[in-house]
Amino acid sequence: MIRNPVKKEFRGRRNYTLLKTGLVLFLCSTTLISLMVGRFDVPPYDVINAIFSGFIPSPDLSPTVRSVIVDVRLPRVIAVILVGAALSVAGAAFQGLFRNPLVSPDILGVSAGAGFGAALALLLTENIFITQTFAFLFGIIAVGLAYMISRVYRVSTTLTLVLAGIVVAALFQALTSLVKYVADPLNKLPAIVFWLMGSFNHISNSDLMVAGPLLLGGMFILYLVRWRINVLSMGEEDARALGVDIRQQKAIIIISATLISAAAVSICGIVGWIGLVIPHVGRILVGPDHKLLIPIAALVGATYLLIVDTVARTVTVTEIPIGIITALVGAPVFAYLLRKTQTGWK
Repeated sequence: MIRNPVKKEFRGRRNYTLLKTGLVLFLCSTTLISLMVGRFDVPPYDVINAIFSGFIPSPDLSPTVRSVIVDVRLPRVIAVILVGAALSVAGAAFQGLFRNPLVSPDILGVSAGAGFGAALALLLTENIFITQTFAFLFGIIAVGLAYMISRVYRVSTTLTLVLAGIVVAALFQALTSLVKYVADPLNKLPAIVFWLMGSFNHISNSDLMVAGPLLLGGMFILYLVRWRINVLSMGEEDARALGVDIRQQKAIIIISATLISAAAVSICGIVGWIGLVIPHVGRILVGPDHKLLIPIAALVGATYLLIVDTVARTVTVTEIPIGIITALVGAPVFAYLLRKTQTGWK
């Protein structure tokens, strides 16, 4: 019996479309639930009215409900969705670029640099804008320093860049420890420690206006070069043989992922394991093709982080730092995925 490859391809596209549609609907329902629950529960009808109150006035809507949804919860939910999706996309791109399933978006030291910048700002001032600016700038500086170190050698390979990132991350982690050592243990130190553990509790519309374009722009660029990531994941020699400018494409991917990571850390602190675990989940669902993987990773990452954030702010009286939950969930899940998918890169 002769099989029809066209029919098989159509069936694969149909399954992918169904999967993506299901993930979008799941994300929408999770978003609605996240907006409903909290210290002050809001019915779904009032949530929808509050969201559209800027376009369609609703006289029955309480000003308190509108303020809770529009001014407090909605910016936070949007930020969580953007950060979860962006970190997942950056992790998938880096794992493809470096051909290593153990790579995460902070492999080049961006999180360590951003953490030091935020800790230094918190030591010197209490201004949240300065803290976010320092975190973003030092995240960029850390990756730039890693790239400069890797260029010291005549032959700058991917492994050299990764090793340089490890060195830079260790340096900035030591500097962060020094800042915590000299910080006031009653006021400054708790603020630094809590910020480094990650949280979305201070997100505002101004944060979205600044970090949102960086997160969306980074994801959009990585989506545009998704087929080039496929080529680079085959190896530099094969990519060069296919006519791909290795240095240019590496720069585009690294800069985009760095902007994503620095912007994410600057508004919510260090949230680990998202960019490491979620791409593995995406590969189980759709395989290693980045044309399919990147959109799925974005949807899964956004939904996962939104669920985690909802649990973090509702399960106890005081909010749990989100970095603790992502680590508690991510570590065993990642161990299971490694056992299921093997440790090699295919």
